Amino acid sequence: MEFLTGLPVTILLFIAAIFVLVLVHEFGHYIAAKLFGMRVEQFSIGFPPRLFGKKIGDTDYCISATPLGGYVKIAGMADETTVNQSGEMFSSEPKEYEFRAKPVWQRLIVMVAGVVFNILLAIVIFGMLQFVYGKIAYPADKVGELYISETSLAYEIGMRTGDELIEINGRRYEVYESMSLVPLSELTRSNFMLTVLRDGEMVQIQAPSNFLDLLNRNPEFLDLTNALPSTVGTVAPGSPAERAGVQSGDKIIEIDGKSISFFSQISEIVRASEGELSILIDRDGEILSKMITPNPDTRIIGVSIVNPAEHFDVVHLRQGFFASLGGGAVETWDTTTSMLSAFGMMLRGNISVRDNLGGPVAIASVTRDATSAGGSRGFWYLVAFLSISLAIVNMLPIPVLDGGHVVFLLYEAVTRREPSVKVRMALQQVGLLLIIGLFIFVTFNDIMRHIVN
Repeated sequence: MEFLTGLPVTILLFIAAIFVLVLVHEFGHYIAAKLFGMRVEQFSIGFPPRLFGKKIGDTDYCISATPLGGYVKIAGMADETTVNQSGEMFSSEPKEYEFRAKPVWQRLIVMVAGVVFNILLAIVIFGMLQFVYGKIAYPADKVGELYISETSLAYEIGMRTGDELIEINGRRYEVYESMSLVPLSELTRSNFMLTVLRDGEMVQIQAPSNFLDLLNRNPEFLDLTNALPSTVGTVAPGSPAERAGVQSGDKIIEIDGKSISFFSQISEIVRASEGELSILIDRDGEILSKMITPNPDTRIIGVSIVNPAEHFDVVHLRQGFFASLGGGAVETWDTTTSMLSAFGMMLRGNISVRDNLGGPVAIASVTRDATSAGGSRGFWYLVAFLSISLAIVNMLPIPVLDGGHVVFLLYEAVTRREPSVKVRMALQQVGLLLIIGLFIFVTFNDIMRHIVN
């Protein structure tokens, strides 16, 4: 029931994210239609029923009740409402301002414009985040050996404590651009492989084909905290550690007779402890012995890690406006290819659709988590990520989606004739059933994963 915590905030964040995505997507269709002289009858954020809005010129700009999408209604664009009792698509000759009166290439542009604008939105958001916040670079040669917990996925695929990460999918990184050691674009590779230095020898670790499923179930993988030493960064006032005399800069070298080198080891041992701990500390070369009992409620002793930015000599990079947009384009490309790769693995059956496909509840949950962890920066990063997802889903060749309309138009371009009314309507009804079925599936799946479980 943790998901229900702060439910009003979660709902507001979800609506805000969907509003931005739908507004930009539908504006793409709208502006392309207007560019080619088509009449736009309605621009709606949300699906019917209509709540409120205002008609300006030929267009009704409105907000509708169902906040899971939107639409732009263009005059002369075929749908179920344009079929007359005789089974004909239209009962009158096309007018110059209608969608059907325009050449195929213009109609194709209108149909793909929403997806293009979603991709452009991602580029702009990623670029502006780089421009405003800059980029950080953790030098790879400062990372060194890693601690690998026996309960982690890294251990499960074959890594061990003391390994040094050398290559990811055959690529040697000079810097890491986040606390995560493995970028998303590398994680989603179908043949994900790591090369590590272990006891002076290079060892290749091949992840199983269902690696993304394993990552969903056990998200503890590799980040810079795995490399942080057992040196105390700060000591919480009034904590068990402070009462025992532990100081900032102390290096914990042993707990209950077990040698300690990494801070993550301290956390694991303290959480699993059931009483007083015997701790050895190295303070400027002097070995001190301390007896510390963790807080019985929180299972902590009150010490924190050293500052990763200082320990790893992080470099803060500031870029100009256009360089940031270029960086945004690169990040958009990497994210898009990662999603397509993961989608391909789902289609091939390498990873579970159930574990990796999310719907509105998942979006709401992740939006809340991203905003809680990263504030406005986290929110906008997620909006960019979802914008790419929306673009990919909309280009699926399913009638009622943009991709389905594109298929119809490509058929018309090749054969020089439109699909028959019966075929078009039948395929659109099948497509609608598929979308409804998929929506029910992912929503039920979300509820089971994010609320019930």
